[in-house]
Amino acid sequence: MQRQGKGRTPRRPGLKKASNMEKDPVGVYCRIRPLGTDDEECCIEMISNTTIQLHAPDGLKANRNGEYKETQYSFKKVFGIKTTQKELFGDIAKPLVEDLIQCKNGLLFTYGVTGSGKTFTMTGSPGEGGLLPRSLDMLFNSISPFQAKRYVFKTDDKNGMEIQNQVDALLERQKRESQQSVPKTPSSRQRSDPEFADMISPEDACKVEGVDEDSSYSVFVSYIEIYNNYIYDLLEDSPFDPIRPRWLAGGTPVQNPEFIPPQSKILREDQNHNMYVAGCTEVEVKSTEEAFEVFWKGQKKRRIANTQLNRESSRSHSVFIVKLAQAPLDADGDHILQDKSQVNVSQLCLVDLAGSERTSRTRAEGSRLREAGNINQSLMTLRICIEVLRENQMCGTNKMVPYRDSKVTHLFKNYFDGEGKVRMVVCVNPKGDDYEETMLVMRFAEMTQEVEVARPVDRPICALAAGRRHRNQAFRDELSRRLEEQGGDNNPSLVSDLIESLPPLPPCELLDPADDQTLLRLVEVLERRHRMRQMMAEQVNKTASMLKSKLQELDVHLNTKESFLHNQRGKLDEKDRVISGQKNVIERLEKKSKLLEHQIDILQKTTNIYEEDKRSLQQELETWEQRLQRELSERRGMEQRMQGMVADTKHKWEKECDRRVNAKQLEMQNKLWVKDEKLKQLKAIVTESNTTTSAECPDKPQRPSRERDCPTPRKRSASPQPTALPVRPRHRRSHSAGGEKWVDHKPSTNLDLDTVMQPIIPNAIKVSTPSEKALSKCHKYMLRHQELASDGEIETKLIKGDVFKTRGGGQAVHFTDIETLKQECPTAPSRKRRSGSGERQNLPVDIENRVPAASTSHGYQKRRKP
Repeated sequence: MQRQGKGRTPRRPGLKKASNMEKDPVGVYCRIRPLGTDDEECCIEMISNTTIQLHAPDGLKANRNGEYKETQYSFKKVFGIKTTQKELFGDIAKPLVEDLIQCKNGLLFTYGVTGSGKTFTMTGSPGEGGLLPRSLDMLFNSISPFQAKRYVFKTDDKNGMEIQNQVDALLERQKRESQQSVPKTPSSRQRSDPEFADMISPEDACKVEGVDEDSSYSVFVSYIEIYNNYIYDLLEDSPFDPIRPRWLAGGTPVQNPEFIPPQSKILREDQNHNMYVAGCTEVEVKSTEEAFEVFWKGQKKRRIANTQLNRESSRSHSVFIVKLAQAPLDADGDHILQDKSQVNVSQLCLVDLAGSERTSRTRAEGSRLREAGNINQSLMTLRICIEVLRENQMCGTNKMVPYRDSKVTHLFKNYFDGEGKVRMVVCVNPKGDDYEETMLVMRFAEMTQEVEVARPVDRPICALAAGRRHRNQAFRDELSRRLEEQGGDNNPSLVSDLIESLPPLPPCELLDPADDQTLLRLVEVLERRHRMRQMMAEQVNKTASMLKSKLQELDVHLNTKESFLHNQRGKLDEKDRVISGQKNVIERLEKKSKLLEHQIDILQKTTNIYEEDKRSLQQELETWEQRLQRELSERRGMEQRMQGMVADTKHKWEKECDRRVNAKQLEMQNKLWVKDEKLKQLKAIVTESNTTTSAECPDKPQRPSRERDCPTPRKRSASPQPTALPVRPRHRRSHSAGGEKWVDHKPSTNLDLDTVMQPIIPNAIKVSTPSEKALSKCHKYMLRHQELASDGEIETKLIKGDVFKTRGGGQAVHFTDIETLKQECPTAPSRKRRSGSGERQNLPVDIENRVPAASTSHGYQKRRKP
């Protein structure tokens, strides 16, 4: 068995889009907000009613030449700072409401930088109602005489609409009224909500002409918000308000296990490929005041916050959906036609987008920073979708539009695919601080105007005759008028009883021309009926005279009563005037109370946000304090370790300094000894020359020889002595003769190292190329270098150093000493000055001015172990 089709959003199923249908561009309007103060710099100038011009503020160079760049942007219409809310509504939202009644969908959204007046344009304020309340007022002013009773139209869970008969609707109303009180429609404008009554004045009220009177209408509203790319139902009832949790006296939140946080909703696609929010609350409303009350209920739950740029900044995208269900009346014009395929559903989406912002200007942190990032990301996805649509239409490409990257674009993809009209209001703030953000908004608006959306198809005309409701109403009025004229509406049962009391007429059919009995019987019956009618007329006359006398008496009493009532009415009028004055005072107080409640709600939200930020900052401060304490303890431990390392290093360097000082002292003593030896040799040469001179002179007597003039070997002394200095010095022990372990580096490029003057180092590791493994096993390092000196002799240099570990775990060498070993042949000519006597032996001279490493005697090489 096939299931019967249901009414679906946005129109009847079975309507297919034609490939050659006409398209209309997206209507983009611009509204300029007034400056906050007169001393602020303005960067926007209105050239005409369709063009604005942007110029860079002072201090901002727009090009490399240093000149100010001025740019013009065109819109469908530009509204200046003096534009009223009524004028704005008449040009933008009024055509969408007319299309809504004609079963066509519409999408209207506000776009701009934070603080540019988007929420004011959409909602308005007391005395200046925005687009949303004016749209609701116009809709109900147009369809209020033709609304169906409550619960006749019923929504299902699949974005469809069902029709209930009168009995089911009555049972549903009784059931709902027993469960909860349904808000009643006020009877007049004077009894409406004072706050809403101030939003729209009676002279601003308007209605749609040409509404189909042969149809019945019902309005359903829903309110959602898209926060951090999650969809939340603002009309969903929860055990406790998630925005304002309960607190104890000490500022501690109450841990209530029954608290249920709001759950996010998901998007689904119906069988007609239209997107809708699954499980969203849809409330049936019967008046403008009731619809605005539902909107205000959801507005109190909307997420707002205080930022550096806006005191009440919207932190989410809000979507208020007005769904209009309509179905034709039956042929009699009394009831709705019970055919679900004839139900038409249209909807108008009013979207207040959150403003784009730069975190460098708002100084957002924590949750505010995350909210701003999600807002900017969703707006960027909207720009990308518009760019792809524009490219596909202008270049003929078929790129996939990334609707699913954001909940905002995914929800409204059907509108850009041709399911209704799209209108965008670009709100701009002309102050110079928003110049760069305004430039980006203008570029996006200019690109959006180039996107075309398919024009919606008109709904089919019902096959029933037109004017059914009017004819049925005219028939009822005429029937009631005739009954009033005949008086039959007062005592119809008495008239029927009188007619039945008269004698019935006999049969009047004549079967024989000679029949005289029938006529006689008929005459007799008619005479009796005439007599009874005369008697009844006399009784009626008597009754009428009696009634007349009684009426006269009643008139007398009535006159006295009227005089009394006149006096009472005078007193009552005075009371009414007092009551009306008190009502006005009460209305003003109610209005003031509602405004104060709204301000209290905003302040409470702001206070809760501040308290939440305070708690998060306190937690962060405690975390930083713990981290600071941990770092301080680590620093103290590091200081203790560094002090120990400094003490060890100090002790090490003190020992090293003592060693170097001792080595330097020894070196200086050796240098002094060498100088003393040279002076002594020079003195000996001078003495020898004097002796020779005296021997050559015969006149001068020979001086007897002394023991000290004999060339005897002299002993080494640590300090210079005036007498008896040794001829041959006692050399110090080599540094390589200690107990440390050495790395003996003998490069392969040197001369033959086994020739002369090669010290023997025990427990040494001999390598041709030093490696980290060898250095890690030793404490000392020695590099051998052998070359030919300038005089042709072989000279050996021993370069020594200490091995120590680096911080990176490697090995390094610190060079501390160089020893030079050189051999001198005794038969080679000496470069020093010699005495005239050849009998004196040549004394070896160490030409190195550093620490002597080896000595030779008479050409004999002496090897010594280190």
